[in-house]
Amino acid sequence: MIRTLGLYFFRRYMMTTLWFFLGVISITFLIDFTETSGRFDNLPGYSVAGVLYLTALRLPLILQQTVPFIGLFVGMATLISFNRKSELVVARAAGISVWQFMAPFLIGAALIGLATTLVINPLAAWGQRQGTQIQSDWRESAAQAKPQPVPWLRQSSGNSDVAIGAQTVLEDGTLLIDAVLLHFDKDGRIVLRQDSRTAKLQDGYWILTDVTETRPGEIQKRLAEARVPTNLNAEFVQQRLVQPDSVAFYDLFRKIEVTKSFGISPHALETQFHSLLSLPFLMIAMTLIAATVSLKFSRINQSRSVILGGILSGFVLYVVTVLVRAFGSSGVMPPYVAAWVPVVVAMALGATILLHKEDG
Repeated sequence: MIRTLGLYFFRRYMMTTLWFFLGVISITFLIDFTETSGRFDNLPGYSVAGVLYLTALRLPLILQQTVPFIGLFVGMATLISFNRKSELVVARAAGISVWQFMAPFLIGAALIGLATTLVINPLAAWGQRQGTQIQSDWRESAAQAKPQPVPWLRQSSGNSDVAIGAQTVLEDGTLLIDAVLLHFDKDGRIVLRQDSRTAKLQDGYWILTDVTETRPGEIQKRLAEARVPTNLNAEFVQQRLVQPDSVAFYDLFRKIEVTKSFGISPHALETQFHSLLSLPFLMIAMTLIAATVSLKFSRINQSRSVILGGILSGFVLYVVTVLVRAFGSSGVMPPYVAAWVPVVVAMALGATILLHKEDG
């Protein structure tokens, strides 16, 4: 009987999850499409089909970020539905403990978290890279393009000291769009500024196209192409400029090892790796929080204050998790601590509350 009941609960949980996913995808797609259209409708490359495709590319990343909340609301909705139909009362009357009928929900939550890590995350990383390429293509001929966060590199070889920045980074860091190169003398003064439409890293040099050179006290010069020697190799630049969200889960461990070999801080990548590993357990924690506020029998309506408390608890857990991950990414605390401690504490608290309520 327990096996049959467990399969029934599991099937209901997964069907509710499916409907929540469809709802979130629909709402997110509409909102993101509207927002993206407003940002890019004045760019030369804009088209409705292009924005639809760009929105679809961004959808997995947004979905990945909302999965913990989906787990919380699915758990609450499913348990409240069972309570209203007295199905949990019947299960308790049959001698089934809270842990036995909660097992299908916890297994389902863990499987959703695992699918997010193994399927949705790689899609999100790929979509982010493709979306960045599309946005860069649209902005190439737009003078009014909004400035993006500028990643800077510093290369020093002999008497040459150059700082390199760009508005957009493509091809894993080897292609810079709207690049700026600042050349310094031995006293740290800027002696040359080069603005180029693109900067492509080759073996031993950067190839700049459509270059404007500015020297103190001299008239600007425009060049179709210029070369700047460099001692940076492609792999180093890729690791230096890589964004954790653009790396798929399957590639994170290798990226971390390569980053360490170059002497670059891997904290951000390690935090992302441990966060994805802990996601199934975060989903379990969210389900336990949902259970603490949804298991009390109510034939008509659950207490609004109790439900609101569950939502607030889940929101606080999510905010704390994001905040602590930021500490891990910046190196303030070890990445594995930043990723796992909030999840373990939340699971322990949820289990403790259920033990106190159900087992005295």
